[in-house]
Amino acid sequence: MTPKRILVIGGGPAGLVSLRNLTDRGQFERVELVERRDDVGGVWYLDDPKEGDTKPRWPSPAYPGLVGNVLPEFLSFSQYPFPEPPSTPHQPFPTLVETYHYLRAFADPYLKSGHIRLNTEITSVDELPDGRGWNVSFNDWNTGGEARQETWDAVVVAVGWYDNVVWPETEGVEELRAKNLAIHAKWWRGAKGYEGKRALVIGNANSSNDIAAQLAAVAQDPVYRSIRRPAFPGFPSLPNERIKDVAPVVKYALGPDDKITATLKDGTIISDIDTVFIGTGYEPHPKFVHLLNEKKELQSLMTPPPTPHRIPSLHRYILNAHNPSLAFICSTMCYTPFTIGDLQSTWLALAWRGEIAYPQTAEERLVFERDRLKAIADWVATLDNPSALFVYGVLGAYEEEYAIALKEDVVKARPELKDVLPEWSEARTKHREAMYPVKFGALEWTRAQNELKN
Repeated sequence: MTPKRILVIGGGPAGLVSLRNLTDRGQFERVELVERRDDVGGVWYLDDPKEGDTKPRWPSPAYPGLVGNVLPEFLSFSQYPFPEPPSTPHQPFPTLVETYHYLRAFADPYLKSGHIRLNTEITSVDELPDGRGWNVSFNDWNTGGEARQETWDAVVVAVGWYDNVVWPETEGVEELRAKNLAIHAKWWRGAKGYEGKRALVIGNANSSNDIAAQLAAVAQDPVYRSIRRPAFPGFPSLPNERIKDVAPVVKYALGPDDKITATLKDGTIISDIDTVFIGTGYEPHPKFVHLLNEKKELQSLMTPPPTPHRIPSLHRYILNAHNPSLAFICSTMCYTPFTIGDLQSTWLALAWRGEIAYPQTAEERLVFERDRLKAIADWVATLDNPSALFVYGVLGAYEEEYAIALKEDVVKARPELKDVLPEWSEARTKHREAMYPVKFGALEWTRAQNELKN
């Protein structure tokens, strides 16, 4: 199929680079992007709502002062390098604000040309019969939330992660949530207000480590951090005598004074906790997408809920197997989402143009998902206490192999893109892994600077 009119949903990094690549490398008749918020940037846009604004808000899970964990070269879209941060060389990792400005500048030509529409909230994407495209329903908040509909030949979904937080199934956690005593990392906005409080942080990936480090400066000593295993090298954090790592929590109990008691897996009991901070991540859940089932009735893509959880039926993590005019970009977690999104959307542009071949039947397109699920299940079965990150929806160690194969398809169709797109190789993977010690050094430098100020 070669669509003429394509709609991209989502103005974060994945959506923006998809818009550019479908426009410049696909050269379709019309490509537009819609974003429900009042600016682009996705998670990197920390909005500042105006008093009296009645439009709905979808806050970013980012917080003021956030510093990323990826170096500029891995945040650079092809043919649009990321500027060197002013804090280089001691702290070479771009901040939230610097990353937002990069994305905003990248999007600027498309905003000016009208190819990006802001304040446009997609409510449903419905497959039309007989291959006639997609009926897209949305609320236009530029006109007070007016409900409207449009028809598009093809749709790219570049959203779906940060709306859907993952909560642990620990006994008692629902009671804490009901009283706002368990707070997900999505709603972290800094340590102000937790001075002298007794805190427990769940997890030791990037968000949990940031929360624990910020709490350690003001909260009651120690800040407890509940972990299942030592952190992976990709989640660097400084040792802190005010942070105490403890075993996983198996049960919460709430006292009459709203103080929390946590029972740990090793039998330890921590009492008089004021707040529990949950850093257990997110999962994609694009329930607004509806496909026609065997009865020719519309049914949510996520119904029934796929097990294991994932965006189901994707060929190469991109094309919907049942209707390849529906695509997803950055549907998985990965080490370098900016560059993976760039590569995936380039592959998609050429596939939709007919320059890259893909299987012609749904059954054949489903083979990729089936094989990946089996490979992961076989691998996890050999592990003791496997990480929650060892799942279909996380590329992990497969990222290099996956990206190499996609790029080979692209270069075969367009040899001139070989040196335009990033390289993926064993050497580049080692280079990427080398940035984690650099991040550790940057954290040490930042802490030293803060101590000098104090």
